[in-house]
This record gives sequence, structure tokens and C-alpha cells, in this order.
Amino acid sequence: MEGRLPRLWLRTDPFTSGALQVAPHPKLNLHYLKKIGTYAQSKGKSGFPKLSYSVWRHIACHKLSLTENLAELYFQGFQLLNSDVAEERRKGQEQLSAVQDEKEKELVLSRTSVDTLQFLLYLFIQQVHKVSLRSSLVAGQEWPLRPRSPDLDGRAVSPSSGSPSKGLDESNHLSFILSHLSDILTLLAESDAYSSSATDLYLSTEAVTALGLLIEGTVAKDRNVQSLIAIAKIQTVQASSGFSKITQAFSFRLFETWIRNCLVNSPFGVAACISAGQRLNWPTTGGDMESGKRGKIASNASKAPKSHTLVFISQVCKQTLAKSSNTLTNSRVRIHRCRSSYLYLLSPMKSVNVDKCRNSTIVLGPVETTVHLHSCEQVTLIAVAGRVSISSSTLCTLHVLTPLRPLILGGNDTIILAPYHTHYPQLEAHMASVGLTASSNLWDKPLPVGPDHQEELPVFSLLPLEEFSMFSITFRDGRTYHGGLPHAYAEALSTRQSNMKKWQAMVRDSGLDKEQRKQFQELVETKFQIWLGESNNSRQLDDLAAGSTFK
Repeated sequence: MEGRLPRLWLRTDPFTSGALQVAPHPKLNLHYLKKIGTYAQSKGKSGFPKLSYSVWRHIACHKLSLTENLAELYFQGFQLLNSDVAEERRKGQEQLSAVQDEKEKELVLSRTSVDTLQFLLYLFIQQVHKVSLRSSLVAGQEWPLRPRSPDLDGRAVSPSSGSPSKGLDESNHLSFILSHLSDILTLLAESDAYSSSATDLYLSTEAVTALGLLIEGTVAKDRNVQSLIAIAKIQTVQASSGFSKITQAFSFRLFETWIRNCLVNSPFGVAACISAGQRLNWPTTGGDMESGKRGKIASNASKAPKSHTLVFISQVCKQTLAKSSNTLTNSRVRIHRCRSSYLYLLSPMKSVNVDKCRNSTIVLGPVETTVHLHSCEQVTLIAVAGRVSISSSTLCTLHVLTPLRPLILGGNDTIILAPYHTHYPQLEAHMASVGLTASSNLWDKPLPVGPDHQEELPVFSLLPLEEFSMFSITFRDGRTYHGGLPHAYAEALSTRQSNMKKWQAMVRDSGLDKEQRKQFQELVETKFQIWLGESNNSRQLDDLAAGSTFK
């Protein structure tokens, strides 16, 4: 390995699942985060190396002027990234679901804590979505803009170079880290007590271990991914990384230079998946038969460790995709530019991002961390997830089961929230595998985040009771719901079913003779077929019958 630099790259989850796609609170900057670190250390064991929720809440609300909702949002968001084993997380959700009031909830939360240094890093990277006036001026833009959402079509990667387009999220994330690396290391650094200069800094092994939240890598071209601290302390790397066996710490200057020299684009990111991943021939039905176009589905599962698998689904148009597979299990999934389609992905997944989709229905298996919709229009999402968030979208309906409040971020309009209302045979087992339970469901308690929300003009509403109905996935069993409906929706459904029985009894007792019954049945079937065609449900049923592959 001597003479060969290790390869380091950014971990995906902190940026795609951790960083909220909204401008951060103005006090989440280096100045205030350094003060948080100092204050946390002064609080003893409740502040460092583990930061308790009660200390964080005091800092957030009384030092930074954050609202209690925002303080809780950041704390729980970080916990999603550093979740305990599934069974422990499930127990935590059940404890929170059993509380009777805010005081009891506060008591439960006060028993939880997070790694202090990693939490500071998590708060710092919220700035990745900060509006930058300076960047806009340099780029010659008329208006200040946030980094663009990903444009992940076939042009995103150069076939010759394999380099990612500047429009890719991961490229923006790498640029952000390189631009702010000095600040990030300063946030973790301590003064060097052995130096004659007060400006000399060093990084403890605990600090570099914490930086592993954002960076990982390898020392060889294989699938053996290692933590940042493990790589930095390798015998042949120590001279470059600035590690001293005497002080058991890293030179700030040498370590920063080493990081900058070693950081590369992630071999497990979207760009690499598009350019070098395996094309998946998952069967779809429907579509534009004249053009013969099919959606683009790729995965890096053949090259990446299981903990780094990515499935990329793009440009599925007027088609139905129904799939459950080991490739999907525990993968990060990106659904991009799908239009007028029905997607059934019924496996437990790590995270799901839905970008720029239109007029589609997306049914997901349980998602361990986050499901995020961005720049979508007329999308119906049906999902169980650790957290659900939506930004820059309109006319979307979310049928969700989630233990955390759904996040309504900026740029949305006409968002409808509804209870989860479907079932498939492995749902309970899949939920248990990712640590989710039906006992805690905050689907109807959304949290608006960002400056463009007005209480008198909310961009979201709850689904009207009269419009609620069950969503049947009728591949293997007749059950249609898991977890218990909210009382009002259960009553509305019961009323609808009662009306249906009354109608059936009225037809049965109408005294029609055999010929009249036949004519009446033909009339009902004709009207039903017309409704199937007008609602586009006919295509969905035909496609499902022809192409479901739940294995």
C-alpha cells in the first residue's frame, strides 16, 4: 500500500437522510456550534461525550432561540442516522406512544442521548441547503438559489470520464465539505498543549472517530470499506495523516491536507451506479408500446457491500413495476422522473428519495430512515417509514405510518395527509426488521419547517373522511390494512361498507325477474368498466395481473 493514497469519500446517509432540504436556522454556524461544544463539556456526563436530550433542549431553546419542535426535530433526525438495533428502537417508539402528556414525553426523551461531537457535525451539515448570496453572485445568477436538485438522467455521467454532473446532489455535497473542511475540523479541534504557539491545534482520536459520521474509505481497490479512524491510524498512513503515537492525536494541518488529497467521489453514489452499475431487467408492464421505451433501473449490488447498495429507478413512464427482492432489501433507493406509473417496491429499505415524479402511485415496503419527496406533482405515496418529508411538491397525497411528525418543508402546495391503508403478506416481518411498529403513528401531526409557512394559509390538510377508502394489494391475501385505523376514518369506512350492504339488500329484495336482473347486472358492469377506464384503474389492474414479481 506504500506510496498509494487511501481513497476517502462522503457517506450518503448524513446528507440524503440527515440534512433537511430547507435553509437551516441562522445560528447553526461555526461560532455558535463551538459554543455548544464548550457548554456541553461544562455539563459533565450529561453533556460530553454523550449529549442528553435535556441538555440539548436547554441549549437549543434558551441559547439558540430554536423552538422546542425544531430542537426535537434535529435530535430525532440524528438518532435516525445513529439508530440502535431494530428491537431497541421499536421499544423506544412504544414508550413514546404510551405517554399521556408533554411532561411524560419529556421524561422519556431525557433518558436518551447522542454522541456530542457527531451531533455537532450533524448540525453543521444542515448548512448544505443554505441559500448563498455570495455563490449566486460568483455564478452570475440573478436570484440567490439553493443547490439544484439532482438531474439524474443518462446525461448525468460522462461515459468517457465517469465523472458526475455538477447537478448531482453528491457533487454538491463534496463541494460543500471541501469548502468548509477547515471549519469542520476547527469545530472538532483542541489547542495543542505541547506547542509554543496558542494557534497550533490538534485533533483527538475521538474527534477523528466522530468525523467518521461523514467520511469513510478504503486502502485498496476492493469492497473492504473501513472507518476513517482505522485508515488514518494505519502504520503507512500515519506520516500523511499527522498521527503521533506519543500524543495519540493528529496534527490539524497535516490531517486537513491528507483529507483534501484523499477525498474522491463516492464509488457507491448515484453517479457510479449510473456509469458502472448493473442494469436490472425487472419486468414492467404497460408503457408506450409504439416507442418501446422502458424505464432505466440500475443497481450497484454486484459491486458494493450490502450496507452500501443503491437501486436507481428512472423514467418509468406509463408502466407498472411490482417488485420484492433481495436487491431492494436494506438498499437506498432513488426514484427519479417517473411519470404516470404505478410502483410497488415491497421490501424493507434503508431510505427512499423520490425526485421529480408526476401523476404516479408509489407503494413502499417499510423504510428504516427517511422517505423524502422533492419536486413531485400529483404523486400518491403509501409508506411506513422512520420519517417522511416533502419539499417543492404540489397536489401530493401521503398515506403514511410514521413514529415522527411528517416534515412539510418549503415550496409545497396542496399536500394531503392520510392514514396508512394497505397490507401485504410480509409487512409485519419487514417492519420488525427495520425497527418500526404500528403503535406509534403521527401521520396527522405534520410539522411545517421553514420561513414560507403561514398558519392562516396552511399548504397541507387531512384527507376528508368521505374520500377515504382502502388500498388493496391483492396478490396473495385479502387483508388490506395493518396497525388500526384512526377512529374517525374507521367509522367512515364502516359507514361506507354499511351503505354497500344496504344497496345489495335493496337489489336483492327489489323483486326483479331473471331477465331484469340480467339487464341490471349488465348495466352495472358497463358503468364499472367506464369508471375503470376514466380513472385509469383498468390499466393498473391489467398491468398488475400481467407483471407482478414479488419473490
